[in-house]
Amino acid sequence: MSQWAEPRDFKEWARRAFGLRPIVTLMLVSSVLILEFRFDWMERILGAYLVTTNSERPESGSIWEKSRQTRTARKALEQILTDKQTLQREARSAASFTQIAANVTPGEGVMLSADHFRKLYLRLAPSIAHEIISPFELLGIVSDGLWRRTYFEKSGSGLMIYLLDANNRVLRQLELGVIMLSQLKRGEVALTESLDQLPIFENRIYPADRFFHSLESFPEDVRRSMVPQPETLLEVPGQIVRIGISDETQSGFIELGFEFLNGAQRRVVLVQGHEWAVWRLRSNLEGTDMDNASRQISDQTEDRTPP
Repeated sequence: MSQWAEPRDFKEWARRAFGLRPIVTLMLVSSVLILEFRFDWMERILGAYLVTTNSERPESGSIWEKSRQTRTARKALEQILTDKQTLQREARSAASFTQIAANVTPGEGVMLSADHFRKLYLRLAPSIAHEIISPFELLGIVSDGLWRRTYFEKSGSGLMIYLLDANNRVLRQLELGVIMLSQLKRGEVALTESLDQLPIFENRIYPADRFFHSLESFPEDVRRSMVPQPETLLEVPGQIVRIGISDETQSGFIELGFEFLNGAQRRVVLVQGHEWAVWRLRSNLEGTDMDNASRQISDQTEDRTPP
């Protein structure tokens, strides 16, 4: 018990301090500290223990939060890249401006080649195409040889189009507003309904055989003005059974509706013909109807006349 009592003098204090037990204890502690500084064994043991209990501990703290933010940002970036690739792929396979406008989201854009834009432009009805850009102006841009690509960007409810050169300088800026996109949709998309459901063709619907018989009575160049790009109608499956002629004029053009019957399904494809040519066609159709009516009245009169 005397070892735990307070030393009575300096000699006893020195004997206790420099005894074998304190020196051995000091050496052990020093060895542990030296090994720790040299090999970091305490951190390794602690880390191994934390790894084994990692799944049982709650995800809290600044490190967990940074890790969570990093994972979220990485997933968001991957989704953005995937969406951009999907959008670009859909745009490259688009067959009309309305398909591109439907796929482009606000703040996003798609890039197409100049040739792809020209193909889409040539599929439009002449009146709508002229409102987007004059074909003569487009010919001038093509002849310059600077146009390389076309960038489409959402602008409010419309669509902005930029014709770019190899250095992405804007050669020409085009804007498709809401009204223009609506016209494009009507002109490019086949309507899944009959002519009877479209008020613009009321009382002006003709059987296909009568329509084409009247059409054949005009020269080739006039027929091209009545029904521009008839090749597009050949791409639609089914048989043309009726044709409607609108009574409304839009920028010098009149809409014609071709009703197709494919099995049990009916749909109407709209095209736009030149006003002067369509009026001639309609006058011819009405004249044919009047001749038939006069002939029937004459026949009935002859039958009633007594011999």
